[in-house]
Amino acid sequence: MLDRIALILAIIGGLNWGSIGLFQFDIVAWMFGGQDALVSRIIYVLVGIAAVWCISLLFRERTVITESRD
Repeated sequence: MLDRIALILAIIGGLNWGSIGLFQFDIVAWMFGGQDALVSRIIYVLVGIAAVWCISLLFRERTVITESRD
């Protein structure tokens, strides 16, 4: 569950960075009152923590679950 939350937050951060790069428009700052607003800063921190967590996904062992058909 934590992996999915981290991945969702990382995707939100990526989309925000994409909008900054393409349109010079910060969606998070626009939604929550600017880059210096407390809520915006909390979201930026959560996205950063999520990105660090997602690094661990690269190094985990993967197990393949197969369904048996009878």
